[in-house]
Formats: sequence, C-alpha cells, structure tokens
Amino acid sequence: MKRKNILILGAAGRDYHNFLVYFKNNPHYQVVGFTQAQIPGIEKRSFPKSLAGRLYKKNIPFYPEEKLAEIIPSLKVDEVVLAYSDLSHKEVMDKASIVLAAGADFMLLGPKSTQIKSKKPVVAITAVRTGCGKSSTSRKVAQTLLSYGLKVVAIRHPMPYGYLKDEVCERFATYEDLKKYKCTIEEREEYEPWIELGIPIYAGVDYEKIIRKAEKEADIIIWDGGNNDFSFYKTDLNIVLVDPHRPGHEIAYYPGEVNFRSADVLIISKMKSATPEGIEIVKKNIKIYNPKAEVIEADLKMHVDQPELIKGKNVLVVEDGPTVTHGGMSYGAGFLVAQKYGGKLVDGQETAVGSMKLLYKKYMHLKKIVPAMGYSPEQIKELEETINKSKCDVVIDGTPVNLKRLLNIKKPIVTVSYTLEELGETILHDVLKRFAQ
Repeated sequence: MKRKNILILGAAGRDYHNFLVYFKNNPHYQVVGFTQAQIPGIEKRSFPKSLAGRLYKKNIPFYPEEKLAEIIPSLKVDEVVLAYSDLSHKEVMDKASIVLAAGADFMLLGPKSTQIKSKKPVVAITAVRTGCGKSSTSRKVAQTLLSYGLKVVAIRHPMPYGYLKDEVCERFATYEDLKKYKCTIEEREEYEPWIELGIPIYAGVDYEKIIRKAEKEADIIIWDGGNNDFSFYKTDLNIVLVDPHRPGHEIAYYPGEVNFRSADVLIISKMKSATPEGIEIVKKNIKIYNPKAEVIEADLKMHVDQPELIKGKNVLVVEDGPTVTHGGMSYGAGFLVAQKYGGKLVDGQETAVGSMKLLYKKYMHLKKIVPAMGYSPEQIKELEETINKSKCDVVIDGTPVNLKRLLNIKKPIVTVSYTLEELGETILHDVLKRFAQ
C-alpha cells in the first residue's frame, strides 16, 4: 500500500509532538516536510533522522509557510496537517483554502490521537489566547498543591528553538540549566519563575520520554500550557483562562475554543482592568458554550519594585514578546504600570534595530512598546541595543523574565511581576482540595 505524503504546518512545538505520537513509524504515512511559522528563523533547521524513526533515512526538511502553495505540488503532498495554535478561525480556514486549492486534503489531529496517558494525575492549565495570565495561574496551582504535601513537577508546552536532537528531554531546576540549554528569552520567561519556586519543570521535543521521567519524581503533574494549545496529556483536571480584555476571542480562535468548551474550571482573568461590557460577553459565552464549568473570577495583581522612579519620567516599556506579537495584545503589564504611576511613554519604534525594527511592520497593532524578543543571540543583542539607544529615563520591565540578568541595560529598571488574585467566593484552593482528596 502506498504511503500518503504528509506536510505538517507548525511552529516548533505541537508539530513535532504530533509527528512523534501519530506519524513516526506509521506505515500509512510519509512526512515529507514541515512548514514553520511564528518564530523567527526556525525554518532554517530540519527534523533530525535520529528522532524520526526507522522509516526515515534522512532529515525531514523545513520550509517557510509563505511558500505553502508551491510546496504542496512540488512535494506531491496528499494531506496537510495543521499543528500549531493561537490562530483565528479565519486564519485556519484561509490556510485550509490554500491547501485545498493546491489539491491536497486538510487535516486536524485532536486529543484522541495526540494525548499521552500519564501514570500520575495531571492538572492542565491552558488558555483561550496567549497572554491571559496562564503562567502565574500554573504556579499558583503548583504552590497550592505543594501546601497539601504533594510532590509537584511541571511540564511546559514545547519551545525547542535550537538543535532538536539536543533538546529531546530538558529539565530545569537551576539557573545553570538555562545556560546549559542555551535558552531564549521566551524560554527564560517561562522557566525562571519555576526555578525561583524550587519546582522542577520539564520541556523539550519528546513528550513521552518527558512524562516518564517526570513521573519518577512527582505525585502530581502540572501541564503548563502555551500558545493556547490543548494539553499533550490526558488531563484529570482542566483549568482554562479567559481574557475579558479580548471578549469573544474564546469562541473565535483555534484551539482556544477547544479549551474553552472542554474546561472543567474557567478562570475569568484581569477583571479589575477589563470593561463591564467585556466581562459580560465572556460570562454570556460561558453560559452558552460551557455551562457545566466551575467559574472563578480573578485578577492579575501587579507588583512593582520601584514605582517612585516612574512619575513624570520618560519611560520605555518592554512587554512579554509572545503576548504582544502573535498574542495580539497591544500592551501588557508594563504599560498599565506606566499609566498607573504617571510615566510618559517613549516610542520604542524610534530606536528599534535589525529584526526588532521588522516586528513593527509585521505586527501593525504594536505602537510604542517594545516586545521582549530574543530567539537567537543576535536578536537578544538587537533587543539590548534597541533599549539602550532609547532616550528614556527609566525602563519598565513588564516581562516574566528578569531582564537585568540577561541584558546589559544602561538605564534604571523598574521590574513588574504579577500573581493571580481570586475575587469571588470560589477560589482555586476549593477546587484543588476536592481534586486532591
């Protein structure tokens, strides 16, 4: 029987996972390539044959997604599999239309085909969009479970942007581990807070190997989701965050709507800074699309280390990169802090260099803020130069990572962090206590 030629549309995460759990060693399919999107430069690599299994004698090539319509006929592709996230429903169908017009079938793989069963209980924390406050919620869940005397280990949605064969199974427990695996800024944003809590966190490429290693040191596993993707593991408790700053997105994005409809617990985040209209839209959609979910009302409480440096000063705001790029937010915690404490925003575009300058053309909604991008040593240097060239008095670091550790910034830095604060009668402790019993 002839094997079907498969092209996987990805962004260095879900795509590799789907390959390993569904296509690897599958005699019915031949993956002839991956396209890569969202993350700068990742299309310059390939998927190593050493990870691909017995059916592959060569590395599987990567291609830029922009050439999708040309790739399908040239590789004689039979089916194209969408395997990345944080896409509007329109974007998904636009990609499907390109695929169908080129003569191939369009395919989505769901939880039944891609989720791995753990031997330990799994609590998943995901979201309907990037930038809902999921990471701080994951850590609060972990701390709450720790307080019950449970051994907690976290597993993060993948961010393997380097050499894939060196990133099969990564464990982060110290700052030295960040250097060992040559972490990008995006990775540091996610791993550093767990290291500070003393909770090990795993990530990488092969999530079967990862879960088996994590199980050896855990009573319970936290799936710390990313990019509004659904969990790679079968979940025993599915907690999903919704953002009233982007009302309606919970039923307009893929696979965020999957998370929204399947959640056991829905957390309405950022309520104190959202409009009443936005909150009402989210609550209405919960009643329509997932009325059985338990609802927690919450806010992201901001902590500012030196607010006295801000008032009346020219400030440059640096925000979490994924949130304000493909997450679609025009601002984040740093901007809100600048407003609250009376800072005057300096335009980050004016001093942007290299790939940082190109970001403002790609993401037109970005205005004065600087996205903390750093997917390569070169881009980290460009971020540093963009900040240091600014005619600001103070830099507001609104990212989850501590930029002081990573960049040589020649301006005073105000650091912003945030934690989940429950506002209503139902709180995470109540939900988790019932679950842990």
